[in-house]
Amino acid sequence: MLSLILTMLNDAIFSAIPAIGFAMVFNVPRRFLPYCAIAAAMGHGSRTMWLSFGLPIEWATFLAAALVGIVTIAFAKKHLAPPLMYAVAAIIPMIPGTYAFNTVIGLVQLTAQADMSPELVYQVVSNGLKTVFILGALSVGLAMPSLLYFRSRPVIK
Repeated sequence: MLSLILTMLNDAIFSAIPAIGFAMVFNVPRRFLPYCAIAAAMGHGSRTMWLSFGLPIEWATFLAAALVGIVTIAFAKKHLAPPLMYAVAAIIPMIPGTYAFNTVIGLVQLTAQADMSPELVYQVVSNGLKTVFILGALSVGLAMPSLLYFRSRPVIK
């Protein structure tokens, strides 16, 4: 249990750093940078927690993105700012760069070879689909809380 807490804390700290950097690139005002870091730390830390419980990375990413969406709506309501100001920078550390990189490297290797290796084709397809599903989980998970919160009609009557 202590190992999981230390892993989540480490993950949260090292995901808050790039979130602050990207928030600065996107010209987020200085007073809102800690909130971007908190949202990123909560999102990436929760994804690490879900992964440690055995959830696939796509579902863990979906739940973490939904948490980021909920948290950023609360921050936006408190500060009268748009939720995406916090959310975009907080989501960026969860982008599946390793899977996308392995997909592209595998595609380059496929084009360089004269014959198609079934293992390499499997690796390219697996990494490519994982990249697409993680990106879809990020976008849907981030958008869903906003769609439910900013509804003109009530969800439950």
